[in-house]
Amino acid sequence: MAHGNQWEDLRKKARQLENEIDLKLVSFSKLGTNYSHHNELDSNSADTSPLLSASNSEHMFDTMAMEIESLLAKLTETNDKMADYAGSVSAASPSAALLHTLQRHRDILQDYGHEFQKTKANITACREREDLLGSVRRDIDAYHSSSGLNRRTELYLKENEHVRNADRIADETIGVAMATKENLMSQRGTLKKISSTMNTMASILLYYEV
Repeated sequence: MAHGNQWEDLRKKARQLENEIDLKLVSFSKLGTNYSHHNELDSNSADTSPLLSASNSEHMFDTMAMEIESLLAKLTETNDKMADYAGSVSAASPSAALLHTLQRHRDILQDYGHEFQKTKANITACREREDLLGSVRRDIDAYHSSSGLNRRTELYLKENEHVRNADRIADETIGVAMATKENLMSQRGTLKKISSTMNTMASILLYYEV
């Protein structure tokens, strides 16, 4: 009787864990589906904010994964105890129904484990892909910012060059004007000397004529 109660307790615990894992896997699968769907939309839109980039969403993924792993570990332990029980009972009186039940629970555990690993791998791949895309976007934005800065710098240098050229032309113009003024003053002095000489010669000629 005690052995029968032990088996039923183990089966009850296994079914309870299986139900909990099933509910967790449904939520975990929805998380993966929503993430993949958002990832596809994001690749065709200008929105660069990833679904799981926020700390709360990252925490949700990590927390759910740890909870499912813990439940799978407990179910594995329960199945092992059921196998030990089945082994001890079957050695005395083999039971096909008992072995069939044990195998069914093992199959359920294996299916849950595969489903969990597949969903986890898909979400991890999406996260890595989005991290890569985010890195590429940041590099592109940095390049655009750098290009904009380079263009502004180039315009500043060109404007500065125009100012220097204008200053150079003004200096050259002032220099020409000064040289022209000096030349005119020199010519004026020469003309005064010539005029003075001619006046002197005219006075001398008038003197001899008289």
